[in-house]
Amino acid sequence: MTVDRSDLEAKLLEIEGVLTDVEDEARSSGGRIAVVAVAVVIGLMVFAAWRSRRSGIRVEVYKQ
Repeated sequence: MTVDRSDLEAKLLEIEGVLTDVEDEARSSGGRIAVVAVAVVIGLMVFAAWRSRRSGIRVEVYKQ
């Protein structure tokens, strides 16, 4: 069995196509993960601010 240059080129082009597809899929997944992470962080910050306002320390001062 012999391997020709055209066989190698065809296989390398096939591999390159697969790698390009995987790269595009990874980029789109990474963007979605980043958006979800930002949303979670903002949600936690809003929740913490709401909770701190709700259960804050109250000090009452009376004049005698």
